[in-house]
Formats: sequence, C-alpha cells, structure tokens
Amino acid sequence: MLAAQSDPNQAADGAGSFSSWLQGTSWQTWLLFLGVLAISVGAALICHYIVAKVLSRFARRSSSPLDELLLKHFKRPVRWLLIVLAVRMSVDFVDLPAGFHNFVTRMFGLAVPVLIAWLLIKGTYVLNDVLFLRFKVDVKDNLRARKIHTQLNVMRRIIIIVIVVIALASILMTFPNIRQLGTAILASAGIAGIVIGLAAQKTLGTFIAGLQIAFTQPIRLDDVVIVEGEWGRIEEITLTYVVVRIWDLRRLIVPITYFIDKPFQNWTRISADILGTVCLYVDHTVPVEAIRAELQRILEGTEEWDRQVCGLQVTNTSERAVELRALMSAADASLAWNLRCKVREQLIEFVQKNYPQSLPRLRAELDKPVSAEPEARPASTSRKRSGKSSA
Repeated sequence: MLAAQSDPNQAADGAGSFSSWLQGTSWQTWLLFLGVLAISVGAALICHYIVAKVLSRFARRSSSPLDELLLKHFKRPVRWLLIVLAVRMSVDFVDLPAGFHNFVTRMFGLAVPVLIAWLLIKGTYVLNDVLFLRFKVDVKDNLRARKIHTQLNVMRRIIIIVIVVIALASILMTFPNIRQLGTAILASAGIAGIVIGLAAQKTLGTFIAGLQIAFTQPIRLDDVVIVEGEWGRIEEITLTYVVVRIWDLRRLIVPITYFIDKPFQNWTRISADILGTVCLYVDHTVPVEAIRAELQRILEGTEEWDRQVCGLQVTNTSERAVELRALMSAADASLAWNLRCKVREQLIEFVQKNYPQSLPRLRAELDKPVSAEPEARPASTSRKRSGKSSA
C-alpha cells in the first residue's frame, strides 16, 4: 500500500516530531516497514555483491586496465547509491505518517547530490589513473609524461572543488529560506564581489598562480630544482603550495607564488641530461695528457656516463697549483652526482699512485744570510794584543 501524500505546506515546514509519528501509527506498521526496509537493503547489497563479482572476473580477463579502475573507484559509491534508493522505495510500500514520509523524502533529496558528487569525483580519479598508466614517469625520457601529470593534478583539484561547490549549492537550495537568501545575495553580487575580492586578494592570487603553474609549467612533477639553496625534486603541486623532496629526504614546503615571483634553478626544464664537473688542484709538473687519458678510461668503465661529453682542461693557474677541470655528461642529475664522485675519487687515486710529486705543494727557498760588517773579535784576545803592543 502506498503512503498517503502530504500537504505541500506541511512538507515544506517539515513534519512533526518522532513522538507524534509513533503515536499516530501502530507498531505493526512500523514492524512491517522495518521488514520491508531490511529486505530492500539486503536485496540491494546482494545485487551489488553479485554484479561486482561478475564484473571483477571479466575485468581480470580483460587486457584493458580501465575495467579494474572503474570497479576500484565506483564500487563504494554505487553501493551507497543502491542503499539510498532501497530506503526511498521502502517508504512507498508502507502506509506511514505523512510527516515521516516527507522527512525521508527530504533526506533522499540531500543524499542524491552528495552521491552524484562522489561519483563525479571518483570519475576524475579514474581519468587520472588511466593517464598515469599511459604516460609513465619512471622511464628515461619522461618530459611529456611530467607535463601531463602536472596539468592533470592541478586540473583535477580544480574540478573537485567545482563539484563540491555545486553539490553544496544544490543541497542548500533545497531549503526554502536559504533559496530566498541566495536570491538576495545574487541581487547584491556586485558589491559583495568587490568586498570579497579585496578581502581575499592574497588567496585569489595564490589560486591564479596555481593555474598559471599548471598551464605555463615553469615546474613539473619530478623536476630537479634548486630552491633556497636546496637541491631536490618536485614531489607535489597543489593550488596553494609545492612540496620539494630534498636529497636527504627532508620536505621543503614552498608557497606556489614563490615560483612566479622569485628566480630558481630548474635542471630538467627542457631535458633531464646534464653536465657535471670535477676540479683538481695539482702541481705545475703534472702531465696533463696522462690525466686526460685516465679520465677517458674511467668514464668508459662507468655505467653513469652517457657517452656524450668527456673533456679535461686547464682552467686556472696560480703560484701554488694548477686547476684541472674534468667535464662529463650524464642522463640526469642523480647519475651526474654519482659520476662526479667516482671520477673525483679515481683521479685523486691515480695521481697519488703514479705522480705523487705532482700533488699540490708549497715551495720556499731559504738562502744563508751574508753579514755586511766583519765579525767582532773576542774581548780577551783584543786586550792581550793591546798589552803586548804597549810593552
């Protein structure tokens, strides 16, 4: 039996207290409603379980990862959507008080926008995972993948914010009093917009900076950067801040406006390959050609060298030492760092073993001082001689 329909005014004002519902309806009716509710919710859960199992089996046999991603993200929202629909349908099968019927209808109207927003947000995660699987950043040439990941992360957050705002607006507009308030706000939107813009100027600037980072991309995910004198990689980009993972696993949290207003170094802006240098300070007697040949031999025996650049030059001299600069290339900054350490260590060892006399040394020449006056005679000798002469 269908429930009795209520007066619209009664529906708008809300429907009585819980005690009045109990007094106006027999316990047999409530017991019947609970039974219908349990059967409806149980049937919804069983149907959800069976369909999920069948689709999961098909997804495992499918070569496309999209099937598993859809099941992973949509499984829970669909389950709750079926439960809400089961509760709503259960009310229509029992003759319950009009106030209770209106209450359930109102709750259903509030739950539906939330569930739809949940499904849409999960849809953005599905798209995010599909593109992440297609454009992987753990490959050697990942420039395009990092571009797409950076834009996708920022745009996904913006879309989620828009979905949440629309869902909240839909929920609030179901209340008549708030609907009237919204109309009044829209009428004064010009003045309110100016006031809010002045009050939230910094926040809006940060938000716009996030959009600018997403589209112009001075930084991308996994970029190697030097920020505030710290070497690290871009780990996360949000609409308000950027997380830089420093080489010693510390995290540097930087406002996103920093990358718009201040200069910084980006070692992977165009490509990840980079040049590395090693400087040695040796004596002037060092055989440069022997050091150059040893550098070539060292680089050919390492995996970090990309076989592009190898050179040794005398870049400076002083009265004490000669500066030799070894130049080499690597596929990325991490490999370049390891390569520089290996080359520096092996070149020093080579000079120590083969040319120890060419290590830096301090030269000094000490001459014996020559006195300009004759040496003074002993006093006793002079007295004896003076005595003999007087005699």
